[in-house]
Amino acid sequence: MPTAENGIEGDWRNYLPESVRPYVEAAPLAAFFIGMTSGFPYALLGATLTTRLAQDGISKSAVTAFALAFLVYNFKFLWAPLVDNIKLPIIGKVGQRRSWLWSISVLVVLAVVFLGLTDPVSSLITVAIAAVVLGTLGATLDIVLDAYRIELLKPYQLGTGSGMYQYGWRIGAASTGALALIVASDFGWTAAYISCVIFALPAIFVGIVMGEPERHVEPVEIKGLKHALFEYFNPLVEFIKRQGAWLVLFFVLIHKIGDTLANLTLRLLFDDLGFTNEEIAFYDVGLGFIAFLIGIFIGGIMYTRMGMKQSVLISLILMAVSNFSFAALALVGHTNLGMAAAIGFENFASGIGGVTVVAYLSALCNLRFTATQYALLSALASIAGRLLTGTTAGGLIESMGYVNFYLLTTLLAFPGVILFWYMIRNGLVDISLGDAGMEK
Repeated sequence: MPTAENGIEGDWRNYLPESVRPYVEAAPLAAFFIGMTSGFPYALLGATLTTRLAQDGISKSAVTAFALAFLVYNFKFLWAPLVDNIKLPIIGKVGQRRSWLWSISVLVVLAVVFLGLTDPVSSLITVAIAAVVLGTLGATLDIVLDAYRIELLKPYQLGTGSGMYQYGWRIGAASTGALALIVASDFGWTAAYISCVIFALPAIFVGIVMGEPERHVEPVEIKGLKHALFEYFNPLVEFIKRQGAWLVLFFVLIHKIGDTLANLTLRLLFDDLGFTNEEIAFYDVGLGFIAFLIGIFIGGIMYTRMGMKQSVLISLILMAVSNFSFAALALVGHTNLGMAAAIGFENFASGIGGVTVVAYLSALCNLRFTATQYALLSALASIAGRLLTGTTAGGLIESMGYVNFYLLTTLLAFPGVILFWYMIRNGLVDISLGDAGMEK
């Protein structure tokens, strides 16, 4: 790594704008390719599988039931300790992270091929089994890739690295979906799924080029069942022993509630306001994607220049205020300009937050338990908002209307802002960091 970095700094990197240079360092570039691989199993389980099932004439109730395959992503922290503590035989000689990366990547490829070979018309149950298998292996690959990314990036690179990872994830997921549709049109769905396995290659090649992360701490040797149980729970115990840990965990739990409630109900708002599918595609998918990418770039610059605490606080404020824009849109009704402004601002704010908050969660990890602690934190960050959306959002919209609902989501976002400000004032942000976020 040092050779690659120095080569960039001594050559063409100096000719780039200063704000761009951090993005072309070796580790952030590696994070981009890691993100591409991370996004592809998720895409094949989402819109791609939904489209395939719909085209094969499967009922809507059966199609929507396949969303349960995503649940495994929320529970990946349960088996993340295995990734941290189990040394794989034979291939484990190349390093803890790389051995898991390559092994799980191969299994994901086989699971994708298995899903592609199944026929929804003749055996929907087999398709369901294949989807759950791919979801489980995809979530496991996420565990491995998150740990590899965090340990590969130096603390000062967490912001730009998180941004590049977000870029890679979005591009990988979008490219997977596009490739699958194109190939399926000419050669069928089996060929489509098999062709998409090429997106497993970027992370595999990163492991070859970048090697085992220098900051990785090797697991201890497990001696007996009691020791195994200790090591399983040790990542959580280590975290909650830190000063202010419970407050940090509470922040992680609540900071995305308002944002998640708002985002997962937007399509209902657009439909009830009378926006056409073409308008939704142009503004929500097209314009929103561009605004998100711009936000990612700005978020990386903010994290580098302003530091973690100020950039996270500003991104939390922006994400909270973005919910208010949808209350305004609901108030004024069907207007393309209003939709463009609301979607653009929300995605821009989400892009910034996707960098700064992910970098903060990464910095909370102890390098000894990177896989487990990040899996736990990322699951905790999303589960509350999704649970509330699935159980209360529809009823709230029906009882109070869209305007008041989005005003409520704005208010629900501010406790996280206030809590993080309090944590900054009391020094808890710095005290609670793991060694992943500390310079050595």
